[in-house]
Amino acid sequence: EYLFFVMEYLKGGDLMHHIQAVKKFDENRSRFYACEIIIALQFLHSKGIIYRDLKLDNILLDSDGHVHLADFGMCKTEMNRENGMASTFCGTPDYIAPEIIKGQLYNEAVDFWSFGVLMYEMLIGQSPFHGEGEDELFDSILNERPYFPKSIGKEAAKCLSALFDRNPNTRLGMPECPDGPIRTHSFFRGVDWKRYEARQMPPPFKPSVVKINTKPFVIIYLFIYTVIIL
Repeated sequence: EYLFFVMEYLKGGDLMHHIQAVKKFDENRSRFYACEIIIALQFLHSKGIIYRDLKLDNILLDSDGHVHLADFGMCKTEMNRENGMASTFCGTPDYIAPEIIKGQLYNEAVDFWSFGVLMYEMLIGQSPFHGEGEDELFDSILNERPYFPKSIGKEAAKCLSALFDRNPNTRLGMPECPDGPIRTHSFFRGVDWKRYEARQMPPPFKPSVVKINTKPFVIIYLFIYTVIIL
């Protein structure tokens, strides 16, 4: 009769909140978040899951500053049991991949497109594609080339360009990408992926959090639980 969701409490805030405070992240901080997000996405993909809603709002930080993905409501599961393709039109407009807009069948490559948008926002402080409404925005996604300011590093620009490949088969992150695996891209040169996977890399930013007294919540929960039992 009753359904309860018990979820981890992540009190570090989301990346949207943090990027609004500083306008954009420096390259080292952006790379740190990018590495942890890549690990999370590749784990989902290995389980036959497409995330389909990667955006700043859905990246939460724990009290130490490590990344956690949130909101799995748009996930497509069991991709490894079907033909490996999905067709539903979904996602957050700024992050939607071209193949979804075109109404084509798609796979996990859409997550790497969204990842490119998120990386661009972290490094540059704005969205790569623009429009007054959805139609103009989608036209921009389908046809326009993102602007790379001089302030962005050469390797970062190369990485973003490869992620914004409108051919999903050769997009960075996919097996046919001419630049090779995403983890070996020059933007990630020197990254110790094993340490990242073990959560042994110290975050470049630790959120300022206030300790919350959870005792009243425990009392309320126990009271509700008792009422349910009776």
